[in-house]
Amino acid sequence: MNTPAIAARARSRIVVAALVAVIVVGGAVLGVTRPWEGALSCPPIADHPTWSVARRWDEALLDAIRRSLPNPPVHARNLFHVSVAMWDAWAAYDPTASGYLFTEKPHASDVSGARKEAISYAAYRVLTARFIKSVGADKSLSEFDDLMDGLCLPISMTTTDGESPAAIGNRIAKTVLDYGKTDGSNELNGYAPADYAPVNPPLVVARAGITLLDPNRWQPLQIEHMISQNGVPVTNGVQQAIGPHWGHVKPFAIPAGGASGAPIDPGPPPRLGDPATDAVYRAQAVDVIRDSSLLDSSSPAAMDVSPRALGANDLGSNDGPGYAVNPVTGQPYAPEILRQGDFYRTIAEFWADGPNSETPPGHWNVLGNAVSDQLAPNLRVGGSGPVLDRLQWDVKLYLGLNGAVHDAAIAAWGLKGRYDGIRPISMIRYMASLGQSSDQSRAAYNKDGLPLVPGLIELITKERTAPGGAMTALAGHEGEIAVRAWPGGPADPKTQVSPVTWILGTAWVPYQLPTFVTPSFQGYISGHSTFSRAAAEVLTGITGSAYFPGGLAEWTVKAGSFRFEAGPSADVVLQWATYYDAADQAGQSRLFGGIHVQADDFTGRIVGATCGKEAWALAQRYYAGR
Repeated sequence: MNTPAIAARARSRIVVAALVAVIVVGGAVLGVTRPWEGALSCPPIADHPTWSVARRWDEALLDAIRRSLPNPPVHARNLFHVSVAMWDAWAAYDPTASGYLFTEKPHASDVSGARKEAISYAAYRVLTARFIKSVGADKSLSEFDDLMDGLCLPISMTTTDGESPAAIGNRIAKTVLDYGKTDGSNELNGYAPADYAPVNPPLVVARAGITLLDPNRWQPLQIEHMISQNGVPVTNGVQQAIGPHWGHVKPFAIPAGGASGAPIDPGPPPRLGDPATDAVYRAQAVDVIRDSSLLDSSSPAAMDVSPRALGANDLGSNDGPGYAVNPVTGQPYAPEILRQGDFYRTIAEFWADGPNSETPPGHWNVLGNAVSDQLAPNLRVGGSGPVLDRLQWDVKLYLGLNGAVHDAAIAAWGLKGRYDGIRPISMIRYMASLGQSSDQSRAAYNKDGLPLVPGLIELITKERTAPGGAMTALAGHEGEIAVRAWPGGPADPKTQVSPVTWILGTAWVPYQLPTFVTPSFQGYISGHSTFSRAAAEVLTGITGSAYFPGGLAEWTVKAGSFRFEAGPSADVVLQWATYYDAADQAGQSRLFGGIHVQADDFTGRIVGATCGKEAWALAQRYYAGR
């Protein structure tokens, strides 16, 4: 990769290092060792001039996550550890604030400059260590180097001795990296779980049918041309479970996982065959099929998707009536009428965090940064008190926000590891393979089969498969179970759609790309729901309001921009009044995407609320030096 651009950067780094060496040798004359001062005054970076140095490193980390393989708990941990490194570098020069891992209080005559330098060295060292072996490492490490160049900070300055800001930053990075080696993540062995093996054989997605040994436990998928959630090809066609040991990772604010590895344990998910929860298990499988039936691109059904109709849910429910007025403007929210199929497909795709995604924990960093930009310069913790400069605001935001999503990963993946919950694709195919559980007098009865629901889940009969019938395409499968659902991606997803139709229950697939289908970890509980509610709690706390700035946030999904199939038919403007509304939609989207059942979503929201509230409370104690 010896391109002219890289060679030029290398020459630039050599020149800067040489000049710094001259300054050190002649320090008695110039009295400086920092490259932005005196003869080496560093011009500001031209792009995004209002960004703090912490924001620049957060953005560089998000870029690296987008290139890497999607591993939400690992990325949440990286976001947290970089946030700790930046916070500790900022707090080192504050007489009140407490560092998280690093508690030294060095002296600096130029506190602002020292903070920028220490933060940069701390973030740079942590990031290069964490991403040196990742997918896209060449581009990520080059971006980190380029940022140091832009800040006029030589990467050759590696000392950890003394009180120079570079040494402080390097020492903080070493402290964070040493901490990570013993935090329970098994980083030194590639974050691999030590003792997990799935109880069920892989499900070959491309074939109708299924074999399960335990219908309540996770089943890996076998996909012929597997591509990770963010578009990176995967050579092994059988999924390997990500993070079932993560409940043993050291948390920020929630309790340690203990022997069970479940720091927050609401109990198991609904289970087939369990007298207390069997009916819930079946009902929630039916709900996912019903949600799939609503993804119909050909349906003219319309709905109001504005905050006047959606939102204001109680925690762990979808019971919200929406909002009569925008509390910030005092005006009613304007209706937004969309085709139902467009809206539900949009939220499934928007929140899927697909190609080039920063994954759910990073997604909430993007939202948090956007909110900060809207509030600036009136940045007040809790919405009151003194106005903070952007650097102080950013390091405080990242400590709380990424502490919350780190704990959300530990709590959610702790439950994934403890209960090994099944995914909808396996639930639905398994029950359909058994038959129907509604009518003992009819064919294909099995007490563990799918319930019959007219127009949604039906028994295939000769009358239904006769020429001109609704199930003609299923001729030869009489006596089996059909479901009305999205049938899978079309041959050309850029120009074609797959309208909802009757398909074999044993061939049901989620609304996802055929190269991905379902994430490579257990269902219970939903990571999206847990991450999102945790983040919403911190954003509510730090801004002092549950409402987005102005009482409304919007994101436009352009017509024709879908990846799974052609669509939407027109621009879709997603709208949320509060951070909680956005978080709830993230959880809901996973049911329409066929990734989760309701127990995964609702329990994730409840657990996430605990993670977020605890993280926000603890972050404030670090701010105050308590």
